[in-house]
Amino acid sequence: MTLAGRMWIASAILAALVAAAFSALILAVGAQRSATIREERSNDVTVATLQLEKLVVDLETGIRGFTLTTEERFLEPYEDARRVLPSQIVTVQRLVVDDPQQRRRARLLAQQINEYIGDYAMEVVDIVRDTPAIRGQPLLLDEGKQRTDQIRALFKEFLTTERRAADAAARVAEDRADRAVLIGGVGIAASTLLIVLFGVILARSIARPVRAVASGASRVAAGELSLRLPTDGPGEVGELTRAFNDMAGRLEEGRAELEEQNEKLRESERMKTELVNIVSHELRTPLASVLGFTALLLKREFDAPSRRHYLGIVDAQARRLAALLEDFLDMQRMEHEGLDLDTERVDLASLLDEQAQLYSAQSSKHRVEVALEQRPLTVRGDPNRLAQVVGNLLSNAIKYSPEGGVVRLAAERHAGGIRVSVRDEGLGIPAEQQGRIFTKFFRGDAAATGITGTGLGLAVSREIIEAHGGRIGFDSDAGAGSTFWLELPDASQEIAMTNTKETL
Repeated sequence: MTLAGRMWIASAILAALVAAAFSALILAVGAQRSATIREERSNDVTVATLQLEKLVVDLETGIRGFTLTTEERFLEPYEDARRVLPSQIVTVQRLVVDDPQQRRRARLLAQQINEYIGDYAMEVVDIVRDTPAIRGQPLLLDEGKQRTDQIRALFKEFLTTERRAADAAARVAEDRADRAVLIGGVGIAASTLLIVLFGVILARSIARPVRAVASGASRVAAGELSLRLPTDGPGEVGELTRAFNDMAGRLEEGRAELEEQNEKLRESERMKTELVNIVSHELRTPLASVLGFTALLLKREFDAPSRRHYLGIVDAQARRLAALLEDFLDMQRMEHEGLDLDTERVDLASLLDEQAQLYSAQSSKHRVEVALEQRPLTVRGDPNRLAQVVGNLLSNAIKYSPEGGVVRLAAERHAGGIRVSVRDEGLGIPAEQQGRIFTKFFRGDAAATGITGTGLGLAVSREIIEAHGGRIGFDSDAGAGSTFWLELPDASQEIAMTNTKETL
């Protein structure tokens, strides 16, 4: 652990202890305050409840006096209590609104009082006024006593519960205050001890390791570059020694990295030179043909067959230039933007027939044979891009078979996919060059043998096939021809599943 980390941890512990001590004291004060507030609220509830109980007593006293004497003056306490009762009931209910249990009792108490007035007191007053002769009847007085006894019992339960809640809150507050004071005292004592230990540890952890680092730095400054310092120092001292050792190690590694960078720069320069050579050679020949035959056609008059022949040469060379530029643009787009495919179901069998027919006319020395065991061979892909790949493989097979021969184009279902292969009887690929065949601008011995090309066709083809979820490869022996193959997912199962769903 670093010194800074230790200091932060010690500081955090110290701060936590101090914060805990003060928090405990604040909690103690808060608990006392909460208990005081609870007690004040309980006193307010008790006072309001006693006032409500007194009003109920006034009701009972008025009703009893009027029932015994039939004199209206005894109803004055009753009438006064009836006027004040609604507001006093509301006051009691408002004071206990935060206590569900007391709120329920207050609601029940209000119900009993209202029933006493509506179901008993008002009817008794009316009966005694209408029939004074029944005054003092025990039946009337007994029912009133039963009802008021029930109300008094509710008042007693209500007040007892309120006192118990207040006492419990006071006890909880007192317990919390005691614990907070204890925690605060322990926290202050521990903080004092931690401050002392903190100073001692810092004094012992810094001086001796720093002297060792200073000595090592002097030795390095004197030229002892192979020096390695112990890395078991505490905190930042250990980090410093590890950084010192890493620096020395990286100096050694830096030399190897520089060599590698130089090799990459040389390779980049070689590729740049090769690109310039390829472009200058590949563009110069068709461009010279286009310019030469165009100038010839402009300067002289030829008969229709000759003019058509020369225009055919110009067209072929212009198409060659366009193909070269398209290869460069394809590679640039793939490197910077990725490959954009217009995907649809494609019958590879038909596509291979078209490409074989197109490229069979390129050379009178070559014969393109197509071997398809099954039809159709359906894949999902971009037909133009797939045609570009097959055309590139056929073109290479023809170019790299300068003596002519058979170019065999085959396709079959293989391991859950469709495998297309192009076999030639040409020069083959030496073993030492096979690892770079799909590298940009790599042409092997093609330039020396006069075979044209940019070295981009196979690199572009690999990008296209991999973008279709397939793979591409080759098998070749020097002097014995080559077989380039590609594999794509078979889409016929998808079509079969679609047809089955439509049938169902």
